[in-house]
Parts: sequence; C-alpha cells; structure tokens
Amino acid sequence: MTALDVMWVGIGGGIGTVIRWLVGKWVAARFSSSFPIATFGLNITGAFVIAFLSVLMSIHWQSRFGEPLNALIITGILGGYTTFSSMQMDALKYVEAGHMAKALGYLLLSTVAGVMAAFLGIALASI
Repeated sequence: MTALDVMWVGIGGGIGTVIRWLVGKWVAARFSSSFPIATFGLNITGAFVIAFLSVLMSIHWQSRFGEPLNALIITGILGGYTTFSSMQMDALKYVEAGHMAKALGYLLLSTVAGVMAAFLGIALASI
C-alpha cells in the first residue's frame, strides 16, 4: 500500500458516497415504502458490481492497470456506494418499532440476495 493507493481510495470513497446519497434521495422521492428499498438496492447492485469487476480485474486488468484502479473503483467508489451500516440502522428501526421478524427478514434477505448477486457477478465475468 502506498500513499497514492490511499489517495485513490479516498477519492473513490467520496465519489461512491455521493452516488449513494443521490440514489437514496432519488429513490425516496419516487417510492413510498416502509421497506428500505434504496439501501437494499444499493447493497445488492454493489455486491454484483464488486464481484464482477473483481473477477475482471484479476483476469484482465491487473497487468494493465494494477492496484491504483482497484483502490479507486473496488475499495473506493464501490465501498462508498455500498452501506453495511445503513442496513444495520434500517434493521434497528424495525426492532425499535417492535417488528423483530421484519428486521431479521430484512437482514436475511439482504445477505442472501447480496451473496446471490455476487455469485451472478462472478459467473458473468467468468464467461
């Protein structure tokens, strides 16, 4: 890890976080639901893209672009785009409202869908 890697992660993290914030605002303005659809969608699409690009980068890009691109895109942008902590806060809101089953269902659905999205990303990138 170099200082440049840290810089790329920071720049990417800022970009990914702004994208997450904008998508969250856009979804909230268009969909009225007690289900945290924005966080769910961001995490599932993020899992897919991280897995997809990780395979592509390890197969095709590593020799051409190396670690800086990985630091910028995978760790930075997509790390900022996805949000484990918001998922936990959404589940906690269900718990505080007395909906333990919804909280557990949301966490289970998020985890299973995220793993399935990652598997799909790996499979498509491996074609």
